[in-house]
Amino acid sequence: MDLYDGKVTVDPCEARKLKRSLRQERTIDDLKAAFEYLAKRPDVDPKHIASLGWSMGGGLAVQLAIDELRLAACVVNYGPLPANATDIQNIDAAVLGIFGAFDRGIPPSKVRAFERCMETAGKRVDIKIYARAGHAFENPMNTKGYRPKAADDACSRTLKFLEQAKQSSSRSGAHECR
Repeated sequence: MDLYDGKVTVDPCEARKLKRSLRQERTIDDLKAAFEYLAKRPDVDPKHIASLGWSMGGGLAVQLAIDELRLAACVVNYGPLPANATDIQNIDAAVLGIFGAFDRGIPPSKVRAFERCMETAGKRVDIKIYARAGHAFENPMNTKGYRPKAADDACSRTLKFLEQAKQSSSRSGAHECR
């Protein structure tokens, strides 16, 4: 999804400006519109649509799970998590959470609190916290924090989770993470 109206940058300062310019309500409306677009396509089974994101995008993926009850699955990679019980109660999608133990922005205590709330609410949740990994550990451009083994495992875990969430007997062939 293009959340920035076609604007792109490799400059971290400009990227932060673009991120700060996002308006939550419009962004969620755009995500819901994307869901509707996919759900109406003849080549898409609307019962098997998932959201997936990293960092801010992970938070948006789980926000879509709160706002779109038809979403089948959600994968949040070190993104902010909801703490509001009403929001958690609204999640009908299966949720996979992938986090790093050294993430200062989303510490394991918050991740485990989310997991407990989801479980208490009877929601489907699978959380993996990688030891010796911080925020953005799956990003190879993160020269100091990239953890290739953890990233490969997170990719495999994601593919397996999405296949299980699909609950389909059809085989879709081999998948690659890279």
